[in-house]
Amino acid sequence: MTQQTLVIYMGLMRSEHIQQQLVSHGRRAATPIAFIQAMVSAYAQRGMDPTAALQKAQIAPSLLNQAGARVTALQMEWMSEAAMRELDDEALGWFRRRLPWGSYGMLVRASLTAPNLGVALARWCRHHNLLTDDIRLALSTANGLAHIELHETHELNNLREFCTVSVLRNALGVACWLTDSRIPLTGTELHFAPPPHADSYRVLFDGPCQFNAPHSRLSFDAGYLQLPLRRDEAALQRMLQRALLLTVRPYRRDRLLVEKVRQTLAEHPEHSRNADDLAAWLNLSARTLHRQLKEEGASLQQLKDAVRRETAMDLLLRTQRPIKQIAAEVGFQNEKSFMRAFKGWTGQTPDEFRAAR
Repeated sequence: MTQQTLVIYMGLMRSEHIQQQLVSHGRRAATPIAFIQAMVSAYAQRGMDPTAALQKAQIAPSLLNQAGARVTALQMEWMSEAAMRELDDEALGWFRRRLPWGSYGMLVRASLTAPNLGVALARWCRHHNLLTDDIRLALSTANGLAHIELHETHELNNLREFCTVSVLRNALGVACWLTDSRIPLTGTELHFAPPPHADSYRVLFDGPCQFNAPHSRLSFDAGYLQLPLRRDEAALQRMLQRALLLTVRPYRRDRLLVEKVRQTLAEHPEHSRNADDLAAWLNLSARTLHRQLKEEGASLQQLKDAVRRETAMDLLLRTQRPIKQIAAEVGFQNEKSFMRAFKGWTGQTPDEFRAAR
């Protein structure tokens, strides 16, 4: 699809029309107006006027009174940046103590030298806890899953939802940026009741989402904690020019995808009969699966062949099962096609390979 740039001149178009233009150019309005309302309430708490920030974000004040209204990710980015600068608070009023402009950049810089993501996230949580005592962040692992947990230690009142969503998405965005990888979530738990715009959480967080949880946390495969960091100070300086993209837009690349595909092919053959089944099991579209594998220098067919080869070799070495049975177990329709493929993989027939053990 051809990329297009939409240039908007301040004051020349009404916000409703701008939103239509943004949507028509691929900028879908999916962010709840409740998050904009929360920022406006932060202005009210400080006795400040949000009009200039709303204008910069091309959001009409009348939109604030429409409970089901949505804004685009770009408008959310514009509004957040303007509000952070005007309020001199990167926390946007969530906490009793302001977080001056540059606070979150400092947290990222402190994590850059970590040997892997696990150490970096542990540092991030520890240092964030030094910035505010209104919430506590923690990284934990259990049963193969990693959890970024958020515990409230002071009442967040009407800013609870906005604070929780922003802090968790920011932590996830930083983790993705540090590793240059998408980190798909296995689940999200939130310590508040479902809001009227609960349907938007399908966009905010992938995977299942549970409300009214004991505390808030994101969960993902603990294997990502072992990924090395791929960023340096120069990359940090570039990122900080538009740091809010880490929060408002999802990361695309998944550096553990190849291993997850191999594992699914080997352990869950019932979910990998074809690309559509496998992609659905991994919470992806088939098109995204193929594209991301290509970005990692792999293909689904290559991975299928590798898993079939390893499984066949293991069965030939460990068991006395007939060749015909092994062929069926690794996904071949007949013995002849399996023998041809096996010789192409190893240079030997299955019988020759078994005899040489």
